[in-house]
Amino acid sequence: MSQLFERKPIADLVEETHGAHSLKRTLGAGDLIMLAIGAVIGAGIFGAIGTAAAGQVGPNGDVIRAGAGPALVFSFILLGGACALAGLCYAELAAMIPQAGSAYAYSYATLGELVAWIIGWDLILEYAVGNVAVAISWGDYFNTLVSGFGVNLPVWLRTGYRTALLSADPQIHGLLASAPRVAGLPILVHVPAFAIVMVITWLLLRGARESATANNIMVVIKLIALGVFIAVGATHINPANYHPFAPNGFRGIHQGAAIVFFAYIGFDAISTAAEETINPQRNLPIGILGGLAICTLIYVIVGAVLTGMVRYTELAVADPLARALELAGFKTVGWFVALGAAVSMSAVLLVFQYGQPRIFFAMARDGLLPKWAATVHPRTRVPSTTTLLTGIFVATWALIGDAAETYDLTNIGTLFAFMLVSIGVLVLRYKEPARPRPFKVPFVWPVSLLSAAGCVFIMYGLPGTAWRRFGWWLAIGLLLYFTYGFSHSKLRRRA
Repeated sequence: MSQLFERKPIADLVEETHGAHSLKRTLGAGDLIMLAIGAVIGAGIFGAIGTAAAGQVGPNGDVIRAGAGPALVFSFILLGGACALAGLCYAELAAMIPQAGSAYAYSYATLGELVAWIIGWDLILEYAVGNVAVAISWGDYFNTLVSGFGVNLPVWLRTGYRTALLSADPQIHGLLASAPRVAGLPILVHVPAFAIVMVITWLLLRGARESATANNIMVVIKLIALGVFIAVGATHINPANYHPFAPNGFRGIHQGAAIVFFAYIGFDAISTAAEETINPQRNLPIGILGGLAICTLIYVIVGAVLTGMVRYTELAVADPLARALELAGFKTVGWFVALGAAVSMSAVLLVFQYGQPRIFFAMARDGLLPKWAATVHPRTRVPSTTTLLTGIFVATWALIGDAAETYDLTNIGTLFAFMLVSIGVLVLRYKEPARPRPFKVPFVWPVSLLSAAGCVFIMYGLPGTAWRRFGWWLAIGLLLYFTYGFSHSKLRRRA
Protein backbone atom coordinates (compact mmCIF):
# COMPACT_ATOMS: atom_id res chain seq x y z
CA MET A 1 0.00 0.00 0.00
CA SER A 2 2.83 2.40 0.76
CA GLN A 3 4.19 1.93 -2.78
CA LEU A 4 0.84 2.93 -4.27
CA PHE A 5 1.04 6.30 -2.53
CA GLU A 6 4.74 6.99 -3.03
CA ARG A 7 5.28 10.64 -3.96
CA LYS A 8 7.52 11.79 -6.77
CA PRO A 9 10.10 14.36 -5.58
CA ILE A 10 9.43 17.85 -6.90
CA ALA A 11 13.11 18.12 -7.85
CA ASP A 12 12.63 15.21 -10.27
CA LEU A 13 9.54 16.82 -11.80
CA VAL A 14 11.40 20.09 -12.35
CA GLU A 15 14.50 18.32 -13.71
CA GLU A 16 12.40 16.63 -16.43
CA THR A 17 11.57 20.04 -17.89
CA HIS A 18 15.21 20.47 -18.94
CA GLY A 19 16.03 17.09 -20.48
CA ALA A 20 15.87 15.56 -23.95
CA HIS A 21 12.17 14.80 -23.48
CA SER A 22 11.28 18.38 -22.52
CA LEU A 23 9.19 20.94 -24.40
CA LYS A 24 10.28 24.33 -25.75
CA ARG A 25 9.56 27.47 -23.66
CA THR A 26 7.98 30.11 -25.94
CA LEU A 27 4.88 31.50 -24.14
CA GLY A 28 4.55 34.66 -22.03
CA ALA A 29 1.91 35.88 -19.54
CA GLY A 30 -0.12 37.54 -22.31
CA ASP A 31 -0.18 34.30 -24.28
CA LEU A 32 -1.47 32.43 -21.22
CA ILE A 33 -4.28 34.93 -20.60
CA MET A 34 -5.27 34.67 -24.26
CA LEU A 35 -5.20 30.87 -23.98
CA ALA A 36 -7.50 31.14 -20.95
CA ILE A 37 -9.94 33.36 -22.84
CA GLY A 38 -9.62 31.06 -25.85
CA ALA A 39 -10.60 28.05 -23.74
CA VAL A 40 -13.20 29.49 -21.35
CA ILE A 41 -15.08 31.79 -23.75
CA GLY A 42 -16.45 29.24 -26.17
CA ALA A 43 -19.01 26.45 -26.06
CA GLY A 44 -20.22 27.59 -22.64
CA ILE A 45 -21.14 31.13 -23.70
CA PHE A 46 -22.18 30.30 -27.26
CA GLY A 47 -23.86 26.95 -26.59
CA ALA A 48 -24.41 25.62 -23.06
CA ILE A 49 -25.59 29.01 -21.75
CA GLY A 50 -28.96 28.40 -23.42
CA THR A 51 -29.45 25.02 -21.73
CA ALA A 52 -28.38 26.48 -18.39
CA ALA A 53 -31.03 29.21 -18.67
CA ALA A 54 -33.91 27.15 -20.08
CA GLY A 55 -33.18 23.75 -18.54
CA GLN A 56 -33.00 20.35 -20.21
CA VAL A 57 -35.96 18.19 -21.21
CA GLY A 58 -35.73 14.51 -22.22
CA PRO A 59 -37.31 12.80 -25.26
CA ASN A 60 -40.41 11.94 -23.21
CA GLY A 61 -40.91 15.50 -21.96
CA ASP A 62 -39.51 14.79 -18.51
CA VAL A 63 -37.36 17.54 -16.94
CA ILE A 64 -33.78 16.33 -16.66
CA ARG A 65 -32.47 19.56 -15.13
CA ALA A 66 -34.14 22.79 -14.08
CA GLY A 67 -33.02 26.01 -15.75
CA ALA A 68 -31.69 29.04 -13.90
CA GLY A 69 -33.69 31.55 -15.97
CA PRO A 70 -32.42 35.15 -15.75
CA ALA A 71 -30.75 34.18 -12.45
CA LEU A 72 -28.14 32.62 -14.71
CA VAL A 73 -25.87 35.52 -13.77
CA PHE A 74 -25.74 34.13 -10.24
CA SER A 75 -24.78 30.73 -11.67
CA PHE A 76 -21.76 32.43 -13.25
CA ILE A 77 -20.89 34.27 -10.04
CA LEU A 78 -21.12 30.99 -8.11
CA LEU A 79 -18.84 29.35 -10.67
CA GLY A 80 -16.41 32.25 -10.70
CA GLY A 81 -16.07 32.10 -6.91
CA ALA A 82 -15.55 28.33 -6.84
CA CYS A 83 -13.05 28.47 -9.69
CA ALA A 84 -11.18 31.42 -8.15
CA LEU A 85 -10.51 29.31 -5.05
CA ALA A 86 -9.34 26.39 -7.19
CA GLY A 87 -7.36 28.81 -9.37
CA LEU A 88 -5.38 30.02 -6.37
CA CYS A 89 -4.45 26.42 -5.55
CA TYR A 90 -3.47 25.77 -9.16
CA ALA A 91 -1.33 28.91 -9.23
CA GLU A 92 0.69 27.84 -6.17
CA LEU A 93 1.41 24.35 -7.50
CA ALA A 94 1.97 25.47 -11.11
CA ALA A 95 4.58 28.02 -10.02
CA MET A 96 6.37 25.33 -7.95
CA ILE A 97 6.07 22.55 -10.54
CA PRO A 98 6.18 24.13 -14.04
CA GLN A 99 5.58 20.83 -15.82
CA ALA A 100 3.23 19.78 -18.63
CA GLY A 101 1.32 17.30 -16.50
CA SER A 102 -0.99 19.84 -14.80
CA ALA A 103 -3.06 18.29 -11.97
CA TYR A 104 -1.51 14.90 -12.70
CA ALA A 105 2.00 16.16 -11.89
CA TYR A 106 0.77 18.08 -8.83
CA SER A 107 -0.99 14.99 -7.47
CA TYR A 108 2.13 12.87 -8.06
CA ALA A 109 4.14 15.29 -5.91
CA THR A 110 1.54 15.65 -3.16
CA LEU A 111 -0.79 12.63 -2.93
CA GLY A 112 1.21 9.80 -4.51
CA GLU A 113 1.30 7.66 -7.63
CA LEU A 114 -2.10 5.97 -7.42
CA VAL A 115 -3.91 9.28 -6.96
CA ALA A 116 -1.79 10.78 -9.77
CA TRP A 117 -2.83 7.96 -12.09
CA ILE A 118 -6.49 8.46 -11.19
CA ILE A 119 -6.30 12.18 -11.84
CA GLY A 120 -4.33 11.69 -15.07
CA TRP A 121 -6.91 9.20 -16.31
CA ASP A 122 -9.60 11.63 -15.22
CA LEU A 123 -7.97 14.49 -17.17
CA ILE A 124 -7.98 12.33 -20.29
CA LEU A 125 -11.75 12.07 -19.88
CA GLU A 126 -12.02 15.80 -19.20
CA TYR A 127 -10.24 16.98 -22.32
CA ALA A 128 -11.22 14.32 -24.85
CA VAL A 129 -14.92 14.26 -23.98
CA GLY A 130 -15.03 18.03 -23.59
CA ASN A 131 -13.67 18.52 -27.07
CA VAL A 132 -16.34 16.24 -28.50
CA ALA A 133 -19.02 18.57 -27.11
CA VAL A 134 -17.21 21.67 -28.39
CA ALA A 135 -16.74 20.20 -31.87
CA ILE A 136 -20.44 19.36 -32.16
CA SER A 137 -21.46 22.84 -30.98
CA TRP A 138 -18.99 24.32 -33.47
CA GLY A 139 -20.65 22.31 -36.23
CA ASP A 140 -24.10 23.64 -35.27
CA TYR A 141 -22.90 27.26 -35.46
CA PHE A 142 -21.09 26.50 -38.72
CA ASN A 143 -24.35 25.24 -40.21
CA THR A 144 -26.07 28.47 -39.13
CA LEU A 145 -23.24 30.43 -40.71
CA VAL A 146 -23.22 28.73 -44.12
CA SER A 147 -27.01 28.73 -44.33
CA GLY A 148 -26.72 32.52 -44.62
CA PHE A 149 -25.09 31.88 -48.01
CA GLY A 150 -27.82 29.47 -49.05
CA VAL A 151 -25.70 26.37 -48.33
CA ASN A 152 -27.62 23.72 -46.43
CA LEU A 153 -26.02 20.35 -45.74
CA PRO A 154 -28.40 17.38 -45.58
CA VAL A 155 -29.56 16.88 -42.00
CA TRP A 156 -28.07 13.38 -41.86
CA LEU A 157 -24.60 14.87 -42.61
CA ARG A 158 -24.78 17.33 -39.68
CA THR A 159 -26.44 15.24 -36.98
CA GLY A 160 -24.67 12.52 -34.98
CA TYR A 161 -26.36 9.20 -34.33
CA ARG A 162 -26.46 9.75 -30.55
CA THR A 163 -27.98 13.22 -31.01
CA ALA A 164 -30.84 11.79 -33.07
CA LEU A 165 -31.33 8.96 -30.60
CA LEU A 166 -31.54 11.24 -27.55
CA SER A 167 -33.25 14.30 -29.04
CA ALA A 168 -36.64 15.49 -27.76
CA ASP A 169 -37.28 17.17 -31.14
CA PRO A 170 -39.58 14.84 -33.15
CA GLN A 171 -38.02 16.01 -36.44
CA ILE A 172 -34.48 15.13 -35.32
CA HIS A 173 -35.60 11.91 -33.64
CA GLY A 174 -37.37 10.96 -36.85
CA LEU A 175 -34.03 10.87 -38.68
CA LEU A 176 -33.49 7.40 -37.25
CA ALA A 177 -36.15 6.13 -39.64
CA SER A 178 -35.60 8.43 -42.63
CA ALA A 179 -31.77 8.60 -42.89
CA PRO A 180 -29.86 6.67 -45.58
CA ARG A 181 -28.86 3.20 -44.47
CA VAL A 182 -25.93 0.85 -44.95
CA ALA A 183 -26.46 -2.78 -43.92
CA GLY A 184 -29.65 -1.67 -42.19
CA LEU A 185 -27.90 0.96 -40.02
CA PRO A 186 -28.87 4.66 -40.34
CA ILE A 187 -26.07 6.93 -41.56
CA LEU A 188 -26.14 9.88 -39.17
CA VAL A 189 -22.79 11.70 -38.98
CA HIS A 190 -21.68 15.19 -38.02
CA VAL A 191 -19.20 15.90 -40.80
CA PRO A 192 -18.41 19.56 -39.83
CA ALA A 193 -17.51 18.46 -36.27
CA PHE A 194 -15.15 15.79 -37.61
CA ALA A 195 -13.54 18.20 -40.06
CA ILE A 196 -12.78 21.00 -37.58
CA VAL A 197 -11.07 18.63 -35.12
CA MET A 198 -8.76 17.35 -37.85
CA VAL A 199 -7.91 20.91 -38.97
CA ILE A 200 -7.08 21.90 -35.38
CA THR A 201 -4.94 18.76 -35.01
CA TRP A 202 -2.96 19.75 -38.12
CA LEU A 203 -2.41 23.24 -36.68
CA LEU A 204 -1.19 21.89 -33.32
CA LEU A 205 1.34 19.67 -35.04
CA ARG A 206 3.02 22.81 -36.43
CA GLY A 207 4.29 23.91 -32.98
CA ALA A 208 3.33 25.67 -29.72
CA ARG A 209 4.29 29.16 -30.88
CA GLU A 210 2.28 28.85 -34.09
CA SER A 211 -0.69 27.46 -32.15
CA ALA A 212 -0.57 30.35 -29.65
CA THR A 213 -0.46 32.92 -32.46
CA ALA A 214 -3.50 31.36 -34.14
CA ASN A 215 -5.31 31.35 -30.78
CA ASN A 216 -4.56 35.05 -30.21
CA ILE A 217 -6.12 35.94 -33.58
CA MET A 218 -9.22 33.86 -32.85
CA VAL A 219 -9.60 35.39 -29.38
CA VAL A 220 -9.65 38.91 -30.84
CA ILE A 221 -12.37 37.89 -33.32
CA LYS A 222 -14.51 36.26 -30.62
CA LEU A 223 -14.25 39.30 -28.35
CA ILE A 224 -15.36 41.56 -31.21
CA ALA A 225 -18.35 39.26 -31.87
CA LEU A 226 -19.34 39.29 -28.20
CA GLY A 227 -18.91 43.06 -28.08
CA VAL A 228 -21.31 43.42 -31.02
CA PHE A 229 -23.83 41.10 -29.34
CA ILE A 230 -23.69 43.08 -26.08
CA ALA A 231 -23.94 46.45 -27.85
CA VAL A 232 -26.93 45.43 -29.97
CA GLY A 233 -28.66 43.33 -27.30
CA ALA A 234 -28.34 45.96 -24.57
CA THR A 235 -30.49 48.35 -26.63
CA HIS A 236 -33.31 45.80 -26.91
CA ILE A 237 -33.70 44.52 -23.37
CA ASN A 238 -37.28 44.00 -22.24
CA PRO A 239 -37.47 44.17 -18.40
CA ALA A 240 -40.47 41.81 -18.51
CA ASN A 241 -38.12 39.00 -19.61
CA TYR A 242 -36.42 39.15 -16.20
CA HIS A 243 -39.63 37.96 -14.49
CA PRO A 244 -39.64 35.46 -12.93
CA PHE A 245 -35.99 36.06 -12.18
CA ALA A 246 -35.26 32.65 -10.64
CA PRO A 247 -38.12 30.39 -11.84
CA ASN A 248 -36.65 27.30 -10.18
CA GLY A 249 -35.08 28.96 -7.16
CA PHE A 250 -31.61 28.02 -5.99
CA ARG A 251 -32.04 24.55 -7.51
CA GLY A 252 -32.07 26.12 -10.97
CA ILE A 253 -29.06 28.34 -10.19
CA HIS A 254 -27.17 25.32 -8.85
CA GLN A 255 -27.96 23.06 -11.80
CA GLY A 256 -27.32 25.90 -14.27
CA ALA A 257 -23.86 26.30 -12.74
CA ALA A 258 -23.25 22.56 -13.06
CA ILE A 259 -24.10 22.72 -16.79
CA VAL A 260 -21.90 25.70 -17.64
CA PHE A 261 -19.01 24.61 -15.43
CA PHE A 262 -17.89 22.74 -18.52
CA ALA A 263 -16.65 26.04 -19.91
CA TYR A 264 -14.49 26.91 -16.91
CA ILE A 265 -12.03 24.06 -17.33
CA GLY A 266 -9.97 26.34 -19.52
CA PHE A 267 -7.71 27.53 -16.71
CA ASP A 268 -6.73 23.91 -16.08
CA ALA A 269 -5.54 23.81 -19.69
CA ILE A 270 -3.29 26.79 -18.93
CA SER A 271 -1.36 24.72 -16.41
CA THR A 272 -0.59 22.12 -19.11
CA ALA A 273 1.36 24.90 -20.87
CA ALA A 274 3.68 25.30 -17.85
CA GLU A 275 6.58 23.50 -19.51
CA GLU A 276 6.34 25.81 -22.54
CA THR A 277 6.07 29.03 -20.50
CA ILE A 278 8.87 31.57 -20.12
CA ASN A 279 9.42 32.46 -16.43
CA PRO A 280 6.59 30.16 -15.26
CA GLN A 281 6.95 31.18 -11.59
CA ARG A 282 5.67 34.66 -12.51
CA ASN A 283 3.61 34.11 -15.64
CA LEU A 284 1.51 31.08 -14.66
CA PRO A 285 -0.29 32.73 -11.70
CA ILE A 286 -0.95 35.81 -13.86
CA GLY A 287 -2.32 33.69 -16.71
CA ILE A 288 -4.52 31.49 -14.52
CA LEU A 289 -6.04 34.14 -12.23
CA GLY A 290 -6.13 37.01 -14.73
CA GLY A 291 -7.80 34.90 -17.40
CA LEU A 292 -10.36 33.56 -14.93
CA ALA A 293 -11.35 37.06 -13.73
CA ILE A 294 -11.79 38.42 -17.27
CA CYS A 295 -13.83 35.42 -18.41
CA THR A 296 -16.20 35.50 -15.40
CA LEU A 297 -16.97 39.18 -16.06
CA ILE A 298 -17.72 38.45 -19.73
CA TYR A 299 -20.06 35.57 -18.79
CA VAL A 300 -22.06 37.71 -16.34
CA ILE A 301 -22.54 40.55 -18.84
CA VAL A 302 -23.54 38.26 -21.72
CA GLY A 303 -25.91 36.28 -19.48
CA ALA A 304 -27.66 39.46 -18.33
CA VAL A 305 -28.08 40.76 -21.90
CA LEU A 306 -29.18 37.40 -23.33
CA THR A 307 -31.95 36.74 -20.80
CA GLY A 308 -33.11 40.37 -21.11
CA MET A 309 -33.51 40.17 -24.89
CA VAL A 310 -35.77 37.09 -25.05
CA ARG A 311 -37.64 34.80 -22.66
CA TYR A 312 -35.28 32.25 -21.15
CA THR A 313 -37.62 29.47 -22.33
CA GLU A 314 -36.65 30.28 -25.94
CA LEU A 315 -32.96 29.55 -25.39
CA ALA A 316 -32.86 25.74 -25.31
CA VAL A 317 -31.12 25.61 -28.72
CA ALA A 318 -27.62 24.84 -29.95
CA ASP A 319 -26.92 28.48 -30.90
CA PRO A 320 -28.71 30.63 -28.25
CA LEU A 321 -26.96 33.94 -29.00
CA ALA A 322 -27.72 33.79 -32.70
CA ARG A 323 -31.26 32.63 -31.88
CA ALA A 324 -31.82 35.56 -29.50
CA LEU A 325 -30.68 38.06 -32.14
CA GLU A 326 -32.89 36.42 -34.76
CA LEU A 327 -35.96 36.60 -32.49
CA ALA A 328 -35.15 40.26 -31.78
CA GLY A 329 -35.10 40.95 -35.52
CA PHE A 330 -31.33 41.16 -36.03
CA LYS A 331 -30.78 38.28 -38.42
CA THR A 332 -27.68 39.84 -40.03
CA VAL A 333 -26.09 40.51 -36.65
CA GLY A 334 -27.00 36.94 -35.67
CA TRP A 335 -25.06 35.71 -38.68
CA PHE A 336 -22.02 37.73 -37.60
CA VAL A 337 -22.26 36.35 -34.05
CA ALA A 338 -22.48 32.84 -35.54
CA LEU A 339 -19.21 33.62 -37.36
CA GLY A 340 -17.67 34.74 -34.06
CA ALA A 341 -18.97 31.60 -32.36
CA ALA A 342 -17.43 29.35 -34.99
CA VAL A 343 -14.08 31.12 -34.58
CA SER A 344 -14.48 31.12 -30.79
CA MET A 345 -15.09 27.40 -30.56
CA SER A 346 -12.16 26.80 -32.86
CA ALA A 347 -10.01 28.46 -30.21
CA VAL A 348 -11.54 26.26 -27.50
CA LEU A 349 -10.82 23.17 -29.56
CA LEU A 350 -7.25 24.32 -30.05
CA VAL A 351 -6.60 24.87 -26.33
CA PHE A 352 -8.26 21.61 -25.22
CA GLN A 353 -6.53 19.62 -27.95
CA TYR A 354 -3.33 21.32 -26.85
CA GLY A 355 -3.77 20.13 -23.26
CA GLN A 356 -4.82 16.52 -23.80
CA PRO A 357 -1.64 15.19 -25.50
CA ARG A 358 0.52 16.79 -22.81
CA ILE A 359 -1.24 14.77 -20.12
CA PHE A 360 -0.45 11.59 -22.09
CA PHE A 361 3.09 12.87 -22.56
CA ALA A 362 3.68 13.47 -18.84
CA MET A 363 2.24 10.08 -17.82
CA ALA A 364 4.30 8.25 -20.43
CA ARG A 365 7.46 10.08 -19.32
CA ASP A 366 6.86 8.60 -15.87
CA GLY A 367 6.45 5.10 -17.32
CA LEU A 368 2.74 4.84 -16.51
CA LEU A 369 1.88 4.73 -20.23
CA PRO A 370 3.90 3.22 -23.13
CA LYS A 371 7.10 5.10 -23.97
CA TRP A 372 5.99 5.96 -27.52
CA ALA A 373 3.51 8.44 -25.97
CA ALA A 374 6.48 10.45 -24.60
CA THR A 375 8.11 11.03 -27.99
CA VAL A 376 8.70 14.65 -29.02
CA HIS A 377 9.01 15.82 -32.63
CA PRO A 378 12.66 16.82 -33.20
CA ARG A 379 11.82 20.06 -35.03
CA THR A 380 8.60 21.39 -33.47
CA ARG A 381 9.30 19.99 -29.96
CA VAL A 382 5.65 19.01 -29.48
CA PRO A 383 4.31 15.55 -28.47
CA SER A 384 3.33 14.79 -32.05
CA THR A 385 2.28 11.14 -31.67
CA THR A 386 -0.20 11.77 -28.88
CA THR A 387 -1.44 14.96 -30.60
CA LEU A 388 -2.32 12.99 -33.73
CA LEU A 389 -3.92 10.06 -31.90
CA THR A 390 -5.98 12.38 -29.70
CA GLY A 391 -7.19 14.27 -32.76
CA ILE A 392 -8.32 11.10 -34.54
CA PHE A 393 -10.10 9.80 -31.42
CA VAL A 394 -11.97 13.06 -30.72
CA ALA A 395 -12.89 13.58 -34.38
CA THR A 396 -14.33 10.08 -34.66
CA TRP A 397 -16.40 10.45 -31.49
CA ALA A 398 -17.66 13.89 -32.59
CA LEU A 399 -18.79 12.31 -35.87
CA ILE A 400 -21.52 10.28 -34.13
CA GLY A 401 -21.78 11.67 -30.55
CA ASP A 402 -24.12 14.05 -28.73
CA ALA A 403 -23.00 17.34 -27.14
CA ALA A 404 -25.38 17.43 -24.17
CA GLU A 405 -24.44 13.89 -23.20
CA THR A 406 -20.74 14.78 -23.02
CA TYR A 407 -21.02 18.02 -20.99
CA ASP A 408 -21.72 16.18 -17.74
CA LEU A 409 -18.80 13.76 -18.10
CA THR A 410 -16.43 16.66 -18.68
CA ASN A 411 -17.83 18.56 -15.71
CA ILE A 412 -17.53 15.73 -13.21
CA GLY A 413 -13.99 14.93 -14.34
CA THR A 414 -12.90 18.55 -14.04
CA LEU A 415 -14.46 19.07 -10.63
CA PHE A 416 -12.79 15.92 -9.35
CA ALA A 417 -9.42 17.23 -10.57
CA PHE A 418 -9.96 20.63 -8.94
CA MET A 419 -10.88 18.99 -5.65
CA LEU A 420 -7.70 16.89 -5.54
CA VAL A 421 -5.50 19.86 -6.45
CA SER A 422 -7.04 21.86 -3.59
CA ILE A 423 -6.33 19.04 -1.15
CA GLY A 424 -2.82 18.62 -2.58
CA VAL A 425 -1.89 22.19 -1.66
CA LEU A 426 -2.64 21.46 2.00
CA VAL A 427 -0.75 18.16 1.93
CA LEU A 428 2.35 19.79 0.48
CA ARG A 429 2.19 22.64 2.98
CA TYR A 430 2.28 19.97 5.72
CA LYS A 431 4.87 17.67 4.09
CA GLU A 432 7.30 20.35 2.85
CA PRO A 433 6.56 23.61 4.67
CA ALA A 434 10.03 25.07 4.00
CA ARG A 435 9.97 24.57 0.22
CA PRO A 436 10.18 27.91 -1.68
CA ARG A 437 6.83 28.94 -3.15
CA PRO A 438 6.97 31.68 -5.84
CA PHE A 439 3.20 32.12 -5.33
CA LYS A 440 1.41 31.29 -2.07
CA VAL A 441 -2.31 30.78 -1.53
CA PRO A 442 -3.47 33.36 1.04
CA PHE A 443 -5.36 31.89 4.02
CA VAL A 444 -4.50 28.46 2.70
CA TRP A 445 -6.65 26.38 5.04
CA PRO A 446 -10.01 28.09 4.47
CA VAL A 447 -9.30 28.68 0.77
CA SER A 448 -8.30 25.07 0.05
CA LEU A 449 -11.10 23.51 2.09
CA LEU A 450 -13.73 25.84 0.62
CA SER A 451 -12.41 25.09 -2.88
CA ALA A 452 -12.69 21.33 -2.35
CA ALA A 453 -16.13 21.69 -0.75
CA GLY A 454 -17.34 23.95 -3.58
CA CYS A 455 -16.29 21.38 -6.16
CA VAL A 456 -18.16 18.61 -4.32
CA PHE A 457 -21.23 20.84 -4.07
CA ILE A 458 -21.30 21.56 -7.81
CA MET A 459 -20.71 17.86 -8.53
CA TYR A 460 -23.80 17.12 -6.44
CA GLY A 461 -25.84 19.08 -9.02
CA LEU A 462 -24.93 16.64 -11.81
CA PRO A 463 -27.32 13.82 -12.78
CA GLY A 464 -26.86 10.22 -11.66
CA THR A 465 -25.92 9.03 -15.15
CA ALA A 466 -22.79 11.21 -15.02
CA TRP A 467 -21.74 9.63 -11.71
CA ARG A 468 -22.28 6.09 -13.02
CA ARG A 469 -20.30 6.69 -16.21
CA PHE A 470 -17.55 8.39 -14.23
CA GLY A 471 -17.37 5.37 -11.94
CA TRP A 472 -17.01 3.02 -14.90
CA TRP A 473 -14.29 5.23 -16.38
CA LEU A 474 -12.29 5.17 -13.15
CA ALA A 475 -12.72 1.39 -12.89
CA ILE A 476 -11.26 0.94 -16.38
CA GLY A 477 -8.40 3.27 -15.44
CA LEU A 478 -7.55 1.31 -12.29
CA LEU A 479 -7.52 -1.91 -14.30
CA LEU A 480 -4.99 -0.39 -16.72
CA TYR A 481 -2.86 0.93 -13.87
CA PHE A 482 -2.55 -2.42 -12.11
CA THR A 483 -1.94 -4.35 -15.35
CA TYR A 484 0.61 -1.92 -16.84
CA GLY A 485 1.39 1.30 -14.96
CA PHE A 486 2.28 -0.22 -11.59
CA SER A 487 4.98 -2.52 -13.02
CA HIS A 488 6.41 0.04 -15.48
CA SER A 489 6.56 3.05 -13.14
CA LYS A 490 9.99 4.72 -13.37
CA LEU A 491 9.67 5.98 -9.82
CA ARG A 492 9.22 2.44 -8.51
CA ARG A 493 12.05 1.09 -10.68
CA ARG A 494 14.46 3.69 -9.27
CA ALA A 495 13.39 2.82 -5.76
